[in-house]
Amino acid sequence: MKSVVVLPYDEAWVSAFEAIRQEIEKAAGDLIIGIEHVGSTSVPGLSAKPIIDIDVIIEDYTVFHKIVSRLESIGYRHEGDLGIKHREAFKYSDKPHLMKHHLYVCPQASEELHRHITFRDFLRSNPEAAEKYGFVKETAAKLYPDDMDKYIQYKSPCIEEIYAMCGLI
Repeated sequence: MKSVVVLPYDEAWVSAFEAIRQEIEKAAGDLIIGIEHVGSTSVPGLSAKPIIDIDVIIEDYTVFHKIVSRLESIGYRHEGDLGIKHREAFKYSDKPHLMKHHLYVCPQASEELHRHITFRDFLRSNPEAAEKYGFVKETAAKLYPDDMDKYIQYKSPCIEEIYAMCGLI
């Protein structure tokens, strides 16, 4: 069973993202539009699970098979969309030189990509909302240290509130 760990913001998350970004860009740079650091580790001051979330942006699915091949060449394997349309997940098993991370490939028109960036940018520019969300995450981790589903359920109302504040719902 995975335990839920939420830590205070760590400046090292920026350089951890940068190391992952450089490795991906070296392998697939000519096929991609950009690489975005999303999720809680991308918001200065926000408490987070210490896992970097990354969205690799492609123009559209015409280059997707090439992206899969390039990412496979550096140790990632495609897992499908995991139930989220236009967000393709990739796993890795042997990258001890990089911080733990989740890697997704999204076409630039993806609603999920838009949601990730809108949420991140809203929290970056609204420290009060980020502070409240961080507190909720810390509380959820303390209440449910061994239950990821309950952790997610506890913080969901706060996420929905932020979505409403930034126009996502």
